[in-house]
Amino acid sequence: MTVEAEAGRLRSEADEPGWEVDPDDEWGVAVITTVGRQLKLRREAVGMRAGEFGAAVGYGEDLVYKVEGGKRIPRQEYLDRADEVLEAGGLISAAWEDVKKVRYPKKVRALGKLEANAVEIAVYQCNSINGLLQTPEHARCVIGAAQPPYSPDDVERMVAARVARRTVFERTPAPALSFVLEEGVLRRPIGGTMVWRQQLERLLEVGKLHNVVLQVMPTHCDTHSGTDGTIELLKFVDGTAVGRADGEFNGRPTSDPKHLRILELQYGTIRAQALSPRESLALIEQLLGET
Repeated sequence: MTVEAEAGRLRSEADEPGWEVDPDDEWGVAVITTVGRQLKLRREAVGMRAGEFGAAVGYGEDLVYKVEGGKRIPRQEYLDRADEVLEAGGLISAAWEDVKKVRYPKKVRALGKLEANAVEIAVYQCNSINGLLQTPEHARCVIGAAQPPYSPDDVERMVAARVARRTVFERTPAPALSFVLEEGVLRRPIGGTMVWRQQLERLLEVGKLHNVVLQVMPTHCDTHSGTDGTIELLKFVDGTAVGRADGEFNGRPTSDPKHLRILELQYGTIRAQALSPRESLALIEQLLGET
């Protein structure tokens, strides 16, 4: 790719949604404001105007002002180019580790932190595919269909957050992951044929991982202990745990041992009522063949 083409790509990416700062996210605002201030001070220290700096890093002058003013989240490419142009020795590039987290809503950051530390994760979801299992395209369709609708910027921010959570599958040592999905959800072609095929393929890919147990609750099951909604259980290396269920404890997260035993009983019963992992993958393969 030529320098001109690369610069054009970066400028077009700068206009994409999902990179605005959430004004209600105090930590995020503080991070982006600090990074922007440091960029401005370094730029001015070498005697570069905003327009000159923008041309050097491949972005427009307007975006430079937005980043320096704490109004826009800079991309990793922006920080890397700024580091080179300002000869910062990697200090600006290193800011990406904090900057990238700002794109994710506060609640998702908290959930991601829990998932990143959990040694066991168990989820039953009745009305959709769990976010950890969603492809970016499927997530975009699900989030974009919400009513009232999210802004394009919020949609992209939430999609990025779901994709980021998938790093749980890459951890070493690998956590034990268990998912139970509803057959009816697997038959709903969210996003159309191609998006749905990719989603089914992703489920097969994840379901074959050595640390993942993926099961399907069949629609013909005449006994079902999960009709109250989603159940989530996370266990940690120190023996503590946290869980929540739509139908218990007002849907709030709980660490109470008595509450956790109830959730474990419910989830264990649901797993027993669902298809076996082998039968579940066979069903998903069948559905993929029918699309």
